[in-house]
Amino acid sequence: MSETSNVSEDIPISVTQRAIEMGKQKLEEAGGGHLGIRVGVKGGGCSGLLYHFEFADDVREKRDLVAKVDGLTLLVDKRSLKYLAGSILDWNDSLVEYGFRWKNPNAEKDCGCGTSFTPKA
Repeated sequence: MSETSNVSEDIPISVTQRAIEMGKQKLEEAGGGHLGIRVGVKGGGCSGLLYHFEFADDVREKRDLVAKVDGLTLLVDKRSLKYLAGSILDWNDSLVEYGFRWKNPNAEKDCGCGTSFTPKA
């Protein structure tokens, strides 16, 4: 895992330099018109909660926390923060996996592909 940067005091998440670089690259590939990347969790997946990523075009004032990390704007869904606090967002690029990957201390267990997790009770 590469060097990490803390997102902000309000958002207790860290992001690796590789994830920052790839996030900026993906935004550029998508046409450059997006504000940033929104991250969160929602119900689903084989383990109960599914990690969610989407390009964000605007700030949902009542739902988003916003921070800029080394030129990448991240929007974090407030309701998801309790499941993501203390996590590290990384980028995986291997023969088996490709994409964002969370290292989450709040996960009781992860699914095999890493896209969902069971939260600790």
